[in-house]
Amino acid sequence: QTTLAHIIANSSKKNGTRFVTLSATSAKTNDVRDVISQAQNEKRLFKRKTILFIDEIHRFNKSQQDTFLPHVECGTVTLIGATTENPSFQVNAALLSRCRVIVLEKLSVEAMEAILMRAVRSLGVQVLGQGNQHGSSATGSSSESSEFPVYIEEKALNTLAYLCDGDARTGLNGLQLVVQARLAVGKTTPLNITKGGSADGILITEEHVKEGLQRSHILYDRAGEEHYNCISALHKSMRGSDENASLYWLARMLEGGEDPLYVARRLVRFASEDIGLADPLALTQAVAAYQGCHFIGMPECEVILAQCVVYFARAPKSIEVYKAYGNVKECLRMHTGPLPPVPLHLRNAPTRLMKNLGYGKGYKYNPMYKEPVEQDYLPEELKGTDFFKERKT
Repeated sequence: QTTLAHIIANSSKKNGTRFVTLSATSAKTNDVRDVISQAQNEKRLFKRKTILFIDEIHRFNKSQQDTFLPHVECGTVTLIGATTENPSFQVNAALLSRCRVIVLEKLSVEAMEAILMRAVRSLGVQVLGQGNQHGSSATGSSSESSEFPVYIEEKALNTLAYLCDGDARTGLNGLQLVVQARLAVGKTTPLNITKGGSADGILITEEHVKEGLQRSHILYDRAGEEHYNCISALHKSMRGSDENASLYWLARMLEGGEDPLYVARRLVRFASEDIGLADPLALTQAVAAYQGCHFIGMPECEVILAQCVVYFARAPKSIEVYKAYGNVKECLRMHTGPLPPVPLHLRNAPTRLMKNLGYGKGYKYNPMYKEPVEQDYLPEELKGTDFFKERKT
């Protein structure tokens, strides 16, 4: 995002447009007002346009973002905001409606391989392919600082391109770390790099790449959009009775550092919302899983959550209670006028005055009757209402 901003800046300078950069991590509202004031003067005196680039714009709160509204509206500044968060959640809706959202997708594996290949050439690292050498003749800091040449397997580069999840920064940092780690160890390996010839060198393999990345390649943000995406995927996979997908999304969350108690709380909700009375024991399972996670924590509790997730994926589903309660809420929201009073026969009468007023009069105590009791429990206005039937919208 910042690189694109620099490209726009270089292009705008050729057209005589001012380009101002601020970072929401350090800038204050007064800094923004100063830039806007300068932009107004430039526009009025010199007919010169201003592009304002705000990096990490989601770090501004909603009131700070409101500062841009009138000036974006009248064209004082052209606002470019960069954010790693979902703008639907983090950017003021009024400001968002005046902007065009451009989504930067992940880099493809092929693009990552090209980037990593350029990087190893600049480092002076030679690439070993399937039994032959593809390597580069360029020299760089790695080869010059080491007594032995450095080689990396082509398969290791391919693996790194896959594991960095389309993030060039992650891929380049991973490559740099693994090269530095192998140079620090200094262990050489006899290599057959030419026909009939061999030489000693420092070799970087696929295992070294995986070891260097560890879990860092798992894309997950506990406070951002990926948090909501993964829990939604888990919920829908269990609802769809796909136990394999359910386990996969659970692992994506836990291995990415998610709080297991958060997942356990969502499972408690799922037990009643999606399984309900089709399997009343599901709620017991969910509560027990939450308690188990609370007792022992990660990583031991991961199998508890896995067991619960698979149980829920295999369980029968019923939204009968969920829909019925929704119908009750809708009935309350749509009611006009005062809510109907509690029928007198359903009220308690702890005092003589309340008894004299008719509280509890005519109530039939069900356990005293062997046969079914004919008695109304809903207010008169709702007599005969069945919330479990499909309601017309």
